Amino acid sequence: MSDDDSSRPSYDFLAGAMLLVDKPQGWTSFDVVNKIRYKLKNSLKVSQIKVGHAGTLDPMATGLLILCTGKATRQIDEYQGLPKTYTGTFRLGATTPSYDAETDIDETFPIDHITEEMLESARRQFLGVISQVPPMFSAIKVDGQPLYKKARKGETIEVKAREVRIDSFDLTRVELPDIDFHVQCSKGTYIRSLAHDYGKALHSGAYLTALRRTAIGPYRVEDAWSVEQWVQYLEAADFS
Repeated sequence: MSDDDSSRPSYDFLAGAMLLVDKPQGWTSFDVVNKIRYKLKNSLKVSQIKVGHAGTLDPMATGLLILCTGKATRQIDEYQGLPKTYTGTFRLGATTPSYDAETDIDETFPIDHITEEMLESARRQFLGVISQVPPMFSAIKVDGQPLYKKARKGETIEVKAREVRIDSFDLTRVELPDIDFHVQCSKGTYIRSLAHDYGKALHSGAYLTALRRTAIGPYRVEDAWSVEQWVQYLEAADFS
């Protein structure tokens, strides 16, 4: 979004607003919510204001995060149901417990046998409605506790497979062991699981090394502000 103040719309945060945020790497989605909520409370001079996000991004990931304030939080489920678009990178030849670069490699595999034909054949297997098992390192709750907390304790829980839909899955750069991709998918799709399963389909292993969410339904990351831009806007705005 432009830094030009004249291009910035006005927001009624208490009545309800939808904010587009470009989440930085290393932040959790809740870190972003907490930062914006804190700044809103200070700027609006209120003790409480509802702020929530419509779809978690892992700390390693960057990109579009939709935040809702006030009565607009009632629309969170609507935004969560929209299809998502991602770009990123798989690294072939190894796996990690979290299916991404957040944890150390636990197993290595050969990649010398992988051909362009194999990459294309495996890619096609993941188009349409597929069955996918979410990673143990995820926010899915079992017995009231997120799976990632159990995983960090060394516990292993059988996670049920779920149906998700991959509308498009394109390989945009192949320089083994790295593969860049572009994916459009339904809500609930784990790109980390797609990486893991794609590695298996190649009779090897794979994990996610980079991920960026570029769109949620019609909303684009190009139209989002960084956390810093939102903070500057809230600090400078006159809400009196």
